[in-house]
Amino acid sequence: MRLFVALDISSAIRDSIDKLSQEWRQIDNSWRWVRARNLHITLKFLGEIPDERVDGIVEALRGVAFGQAFVMTFRGLGFFPGERRPHVLWVGIEAEDSLPGLAKRIDEAVGKESAHGEPYEFTPHLTLARNKDGRISTAFRELIVKNSGRQFGTMEAAAFHLMRSELRSAGAEYTTLATFPVSPKTA
Repeated sequence: MRLFVALDISSAIRDSIDKLSQEWRQIDNSWRWVRARNLHITLKFLGEIPDERVDGIVEALRGVAFGQAFVMTFRGLGFFPGERRPHVLWVGIEAEDSLPGLAKRIDEAVGKESAHGEPYEFTPHLTLARNKDGRISTAFRELIVKNSGRQFGTMEAAAFHLMRSELRSAGAEYTTLATFPVSPKTA
């Protein structure tokens, strides 16, 4: 099964981002927008994992000791790999060292289980849309630049999840397989 580890986002932030994406879809239809219910912060993509290895991954994630819940602010817009040939439109996430620290601990715990053997270089972001050809209309580019400092909200990250992704014709369907507290105090 196709697995990843993620943080969910609050309904207020989800609604704020969904409102923006509904408005912007009409401006440049070459972008595939992430459905609001699928918005999440990927901490570690594991890829295709045989069913018999899932229990070991769950046990490894139970052992991720991080400390305490932390606050994240969703602010700014940008592109991966960059503005010249954008393939991913993202919202930035500010969380000091807490978010990258959690991602690193998760990578250390389950990285060897990943279908992608190399360590994961984490860049805090929330993917909004994808574009395969890397082209962008002038109007859409100007809109992103105009809104580059836009704030979408703040939330506390108290738990992370092992997720299953099933690719379907209508888009990916995600199922939560297990939930883990960021801190034993939040259990």
